[in-house]
Amino acid sequence: MSVSPGGAPADNRTALVAQQLDRLRAALAEAPFDAYLAGSPANVAYATGYRSVAGELFRQHQMAVLVTPDAVTLICPVADAAPAVDAGVDLDAIVPFGRFYFETADADTVPAPTADLHASLAEATQVAVTTRARGCRTLGVDVEGLGAAWPAMSAALPEGIGVQDAAGWAKQLRATKLPGEVELLRRAARLAEEGIDRAILKAGRGITERELAAEVAQAMVAGGGAPRFVVVTSGPRSALADAAPSDRPLEPGDLLRFDVGCVLEGYWSDIGRTAVVGEPTALQQQRYDAICAGEQAQLERVRPGVTARELFDLAVETVEAHGLRPYRRQHCGHGIGSEVYEPPIIAPSFDTPLEPGMTFCFETPYYELGWGGMMVEDALVVTDGGCRMLTSSDRSLRVVSA
Repeated sequence: MSVSPGGAPADNRTALVAQQLDRLRAALAEAPFDAYLAGSPANVAYATGYRSVAGELFRQHQMAVLVTPDAVTLICPVADAAPAVDAGVDLDAIVPFGRFYFETADADTVPAPTADLHASLAEATQVAVTTRARGCRTLGVDVEGLGAAWPAMSAALPEGIGVQDAAGWAKQLRATKLPGEVELLRRAARLAEEGIDRAILKAGRGITERELAAEVAQAMVAGGGAPRFVVVTSGPRSALADAAPSDRPLEPGDLLRFDVGCVLEGYWSDIGRTAVVGEPTALQQQRYDAICAGEQAQLERVRPGVTARELFDLAVETVEAHGLRPYRRQHCGHGIGSEVYEPPIIAPSFDTPLEPGMTFCFETPYYELGWGGMMVEDALVVTDGGCRMLTSSDRSLRVVSA
């Protein structure tokens, strides 16, 4: 049995991609457009199973996928074509553009994608739509995902094709997860937890933030994950929300805040925990108990039909009721999946009712410059009767040796 780099059987991953495509096509059959053109790495991966390394690294990287009722076409730089074939995309389903050269030892058995076949994404898209979306009257387009590439692509579309913005449609489709997606999110979350647990075991007087961050990252990599952010801050620096680890050594009385995430086979984690060096002060404990109560209130209230805004209000009100006031936050959680932040956000501007299969990170951080910061953040999936936790590690204010 073949195994993917993340440790899961390759046939499981292939089955998940097929299920995602089936869901996409079923939604397309009910959509007010005949074909779908997407551009974000997450949307491309959802339809094809291919995750471009360059697409995740470079903002200027351009690629797209065209989905019709009977075909999926990857439109990508020539450099992406061979990796896409390796990921399971049929070479005949790829329309490459740009210049890159692959040599082949045996062209009869290992065909190489053609360099210089099309000059640009716009030209390749025109060819793909013309040849593979015949009869299309209206094209649903992930305008947000295509970004700066869209104006040229729009100008190159064949005459007579109408366009409808489908960015929101795609996000809504991806908001509820398939069981295979939930499992990948659970495994990604556990890698983040394992990293934090390893770091807390090592933490103590004189150990630096950077040394602890290395423990977190090593645990993620060992489990097949790719670290994406490893925020480990201590003492006064713990109030810096998204700061990089430093060479600051831990001192007695320090708060030690972790906010870490990795990607496992295209799916994200984002987990937060807090420790203290030595026994916590009364104020540290009281404030941590307050933010933990806020997150717990969300976990107890969440169920289908409850809105994101209601959960935000509940979290803030609960934290303040436990003595930490004012408690000011722009959000108290967010959807998570093949992107680290997915709608709905647990925020005042989202009246979105929750649905079974939606996956979230709930969080209630507190940052006070000059004093310190603390947080608790957990992953979960909404179920018919409430939620199922995807995280399982100790959520208390952890005490490490001084």
